[in-house]
Amino acid sequence: MTLIYIILAIVIVVILYFVVAYNNFVRLGNNGKEAWSDIEVQLKRRYDLIPNLVSTVKGYATHESTAFEKVSNARAQAMGVGAVGSGGNNGTLEAKAKAEGELTNTLKSLFAVAEAYPELKANTNFLELQRELSDTENKIQASRRFYNGNVRDLNIAIESFPSNVVAKMFNVQKMNLFDLPDGDAAQNVVEVKF
Repeated sequence: MTLIYIILAIVIVVILYFVVAYNNFVRLGNNGKEAWSDIEVQLKRRYDLIPNLVSTVKGYATHESTAFEKVSNARAQAMGVGAVGSGGNNGTLEAKAKAEGELTNTLKSLFAVAEAYPELKANTNFLELQRELSDTENKIQASRRFYNGNVRDLNIAIESFPSNVVAKMFNVQKMNLFDLPDGDAAQNVVEVKF
């Protein structure tokens, strides 16, 4: 009789562990999706600011059309990369990171163009847009770190024993980190002084 209780207790503990582990994967996966959503909100804000910034600079630097085209094309390309989902979307996540890196580079060139126009640098609209964009860039970085932290936690849980057994049983997929591609010029800090 005692053996039956011991076996029953072991079965109950194992079942409880599976329930807790599965719920942990659900929580971690949802945290990762929420964190990605935060990144998308900040990217949308960035996309909305760029046309205003470009049009402000255009008013002062009309002969710099190449820089404006590059910024507009990079913005369109970054916006064109679809939403990134969970697990198995390495190509999409890499494409998004690459497009965002290109957009960052073209924005740096736009600010370099603005350097040649002292009256633009004193324009309050330009200064406000520049401040907003800088604030948005900081929020994107914070959101990216938050997303990567959640993805790291999920991936550790998927790879760790014994939770990896539960992950395999329920086909829980790893998520990919949102990082700049290796050798991307956006990793290099360019100082622009106004």
